Amino acid sequence: MYKLFFSLAFISLTHIAWGQQTSAQQQQLEKRKAQLLNEIRIANSKLNIEASKEKDVLADLKASEEKIAIIEDLITTAERETKFLDDNIYNTQKQINVLTAELNALKEDYKNTIVKSYKSRNEKSRIMFVLSSENFLQAYKRIQYMKYYASYRKIQGDEIQEKNEQVKAQKIELELQRAKKIAIIEANEKNKQLLSEEKKKNEKLVAEIKKNKRKYTAEITKKQQQSKQIQKEIDELVRKAIAEANRKKAEEARRKAAAANSSSKSKTNTTTASSAKVVLDKEGEIISNNFKNNKGKLPWPVENGYVSSKFGIQPHPVYSNLTIDNGGVEIKVENGSNARAVFDGEVIQIQVLGNTKAILVQHGEYFTLYKNLSTVSVKVGDKVTAKQDLGRIHIPSNGRTVLNFYVYKNTEKMNPSHWVKNL
Repeated sequence: MYKLFFSLAFISLTHIAWGQQTSAQQQQLEKRKAQLLNEIRIANSKLNIEASKEKDVLADLKASEEKIAIIEDLITTAERETKFLDDNIYNTQKQINVLTAELNALKEDYKNTIVKSYKSRNEKSRIMFVLSSENFLQAYKRIQYMKYYASYRKIQGDEIQEKNEQVKAQKIELELQRAKKIAIIEANEKNKQLLSEEKKKNEKLVAEIKKNKRKYTAEITKKQQQSKQIQKEIDELVRKAIAEANRKKAEEARRKAAAANSSSKSKTNTTTASSAKVVLDKEGEIISNNFKNNKGKLPWPVENGYVSSKFGIQPHPVYSNLTIDNGGVEIKVENGSNARAVFDGEVIQIQVLGNTKAILVQHGEYFTLYKNLSTVSVKVGDKVTAKQDLGRIHIPSNGRTVLNFYVYKNTEKMNPSHWVKNL
């Protein structure tokens, strides 16, 4: 009996530990699914706005590609969640089996106890059991044994009731998991239908673009040239910011050297020439290390939105001979959204790029840049904190409201998705 109880207890503890792990994973999947549903809501609202504007086939194609990517991600997430539910259902059923076995063992033990109690139910026999003791110590032990036996019966009864409640709770949980699985599968079927419809729409847009290849190739090339020019301006902005920061540090060093009657002027002159790397003092090193230590944990540069263009070189969705090169990421947002700082830092540049504004925030040797703002709510020299509003994101005539977000280490472009959590 003891071996049985030990085995059952070990199995129970194993399933509890597994359940805690899968519960955390399932919560992450549910959180991701909620994020994707919010992204689809934003995508649909933007599509409705863009549809009422001037017809732009290339913009429609981009929006369609974005929506397809989100739906595919949602379907994958839902399938993973279904798999976890399958595992949970299987393990919950095993847990019910274990609890039922424990319950049956308790009932059997209790039954044997009752039978023994029934056989010795005569009060006289109990008294004789005590009086027949050979000495006082033996009589005392027999009395204690009878008390313990009565107490053990009560404990057995309580354990049986507790196991009954646990079995009931697990059965309810099992039904809830099965119902949830059915709901996810039904919702996923709708998502697959939505994906199929969106892909058909996408195919029509691609066919229309290919039909007028010359026109759209010229338009794409023009937009790419504009994008490259803006990227050059952004890179130059960062270089100038580094040079200016180093110039200020060199100037401060010269003042300190003059005050201390030091001859370190030639050393500081070398610093002013550098525009590729920030010269860090102790405070700058601390800020840089703090930023670096938060890699992958930074908050989003907007409250709500989704990535509509990823970092780096990607193939064009229509023409295989063309590529898209992003120095940062493009995040589509709802109209009226604000850009916000992803980390504590100092605003060192506010620049007009094209017909919108960009804010450059320094974090030691790291920089974050927020482009495509119509208004700004900070000024150069301001110290900003994480999630602080920086300005309102520009709403263009076609209704396509996006924030362009960049991360630099000195002049080196970094992939923002490696720095911002779940970007």
